[in-house]
Amino acid sequence: MKNIYFASDFHLGMPNHADSLLREKRIVAWLESVRHDAEIIYLVGDLFDYWFEYKSVVPKYYTRFLGKLAELTDAGICIEVFSGNHDVWLFDYFKTEFGIIVHHSPIERNFGDKNFYIAHGDGLGPDDKGYKFIKKIFRNSVCQWLFRQLHPDVGSRLAKFFSHSSRSDSKRDGDHLFLGEDKEWLIFHSKELLKYKQVDFFIYGHRHLPMQLEIGDSSIFTNLGDWITHFTYAVFDGKKLELKTFNS
Repeated sequence: MKNIYFASDFHLGMPNHADSLLREKRIVAWLESVRHDAEIIYLVGDLFDYWFEYKSVVPKYYTRFLGKLAELTDAGICIEVFSGNHDVWLFDYFKTEFGIIVHHSPIERNFGDKNFYIAHGDGLGPDDKGYKFIKKIFRNSVCQWLFRQLHPDVGSRLAKFFSHSSRSDSKRDGDHLFLGEDKEWLIFHSKELLKYKQVDFFIYGHRHLPMQLEIGDSSIFTNLGDWITHFTYAVFDGKKLELKTFNS
């Protein structure tokens, strides 16, 4: 088999256009570098710092990134995308324009003899009840319709304000620090799943901190990190899963 690639948390659009454009070009360079041996590319959420699809309008910018996705899918490479907490409003644009499947919840896949559990990671595990409540509001069809009534310029400014607040909260909560296995919600969630199913590899985004450790008897927990600070991704070659850094 060819390689399976995983990356997440590009957060295109933040903190400003100039910095986002530099990061976008680096992401496009990475996608180009893996196209020769990629069977599937999983983009595991928060690709954009803000994204909302109106009926006939999507956010401008990101043309290099979106164009590369179209180029790769036209070449027959399978790409699957997850919505994250910053781009929860991914609807049918990616499916219609690129033939890309968008996942809004965790998925399980089998590659060779290995079982994978893949999720963005937001709202999983114990606690964080406030965010879980907000997530239900964001995914509510009535709330989405009401937001769609706002002019895109107004909606964009409002969403960017909340996005910035969310990042500030994450920094205050020590998003860049390893909290220990007993306090890492995604590790706790993974261990709970292992009580009733066999998973060889857990793959998450959201946390921004690249990490890979063994949990249970033989399962590997992987957080993909981000492309703001770390520029990390994971690759599965049919036998092992490696966490790597892209140096362009």
